[in-house]
Amino acid sequence: MWPRSSINERTMHNTDFDLKLDRLTKVEGSASLDIRVKNGQVEYAHFQITEYKRFFTQAMQRKPIIALPQLLSRICGTCSNAHIMASIEACEHALDIKPSEQTKILRDLTMYGLNIRDHALHLYLFALPDVRGKDAFLDFDENDPVEHQMLHDAFEIKAAGNFFSELIAGRSVHAPYPVIGGFMHFPDQKGITEAIKKFEAVRPAVLRTIEIYKNQPFHFDRKTNFMALVPYDHYGFIEGCINTGLGECITEEGYRDHLERVVLPYSQASGYKYRGGAYMVGALARMNLAKNLLHARTKDASGGALDIFPSTDIYMSNLAQAIEILHCLDHSLEILKTRKFNPEPIIKKPFREAVGIGVVEAPRGTLYHKVVVGADGMVKEGEIIVPTGQNQINIENDVAALVEKMLPDTSQEKMQFEIEKLIRAYDPCMSCAAHFLKVKWLEP
Repeated sequence: MWPRSSINERTMHNTDFDLKLDRLTKVEGSASLDIRVKNGQVEYAHFQITEYKRFFTQAMQRKPIIALPQLLSRICGTCSNAHIMASIEACEHALDIKPSEQTKILRDLTMYGLNIRDHALHLYLFALPDVRGKDAFLDFDENDPVEHQMLHDAFEIKAAGNFFSELIAGRSVHAPYPVIGGFMHFPDQKGITEAIKKFEAVRPAVLRTIEIYKNQPFHFDRKTNFMALVPYDHYGFIEGCINTGLGECITEEGYRDHLERVVLPYSQASGYKYRGGAYMVGALARMNLAKNLLHARTKDASGGALDIFPSTDIYMSNLAQAIEILHCLDHSLEILKTRKFNPEPIIKKPFREAVGIGVVEAPRGTLYHKVVVGADGMVKEGEIIVPTGQNQINIENDVAALVEKMLPDTSQEKMQFEIEKLIRAYDPCMSCAAHFLKVKWLEP
């Protein structure tokens, strides 16, 4: 059951009240939400990321650069492979290493495996209960034909993503195969054949997932800006330029020219703006800015779902994730059916004093890594900017608009649920909880 508020239910009339949503659990760090309504208007909505300072930027100092990707993968147990890719790219730029074409393809495939399993986790275990009016995924009825199919689709899609991640990168999290300068291991034909079989078998399940979220019953529109790393030739998650949605495309090295760091005194994480305004990163931003680059087979199969984009409906982020799963399958299948992978040596270069920047699209949005290395190969300092921090101000703005929309006659319990559901649509690392809001209602 959803947690009950600490005072009796009442409707929200033109009055003053504070809404404290405390300890959003199972997040990267910890988060809560504090809202104040005065005279029937939202005075502020503070999205507070707490326990954020986990000191990885300090821990990386005086570490050998070759150990950095694996160290920084421990930032997250969900999308650790995205941190590995961003860190490797930053280190290679610092060392002037240009990866081989085969390495680039294997890195694309690593990110595809990550997105298949990660998006499936969010869409089925955390978002789908809302769609089906369930408290949790475990409440689905195995004897109901529709929910029976959903249960099996969820496990099969995620299992396919896990298998593929293990084949290409060695593990689905904290992958050992990708390293600075190349890969330590290469997929064999037996594994490739099995991956093709699994992907073809699970593709109908992904198409059903797209239909679910194409027709989802929730909608929330608010005009905002979108930002994503947009590739030059195919829909991907590693290379490209930073598209601001305003006709600009900024090089990865110039990311500090557009990210405006904002100190939020109530949060341990910095917020970010662009040109003084909030923006959103993630699957919705990517689909809005780059849907024309999707695989041809994905475009054909997605049908009317693609016509929805560009969209300012936050819940369409779920649909964008479902379409991304299909693209990852389709492009991977094309690569696996047309390429052979041969062992090749790791590219190495002498250490030098330099700065390197790595930018990738993690499942939840644009991820930035910066490394400053000395001539001895030891890291001097670095910077990491994660998607949740970039979305922080936009989440606050969305929540404030949602609360004002629900005033004056929405119950406390309903308001709590709708706020949680909206935040969950961002899939912002805290979506690993089926329920993550504990509400304390304070009388003015």
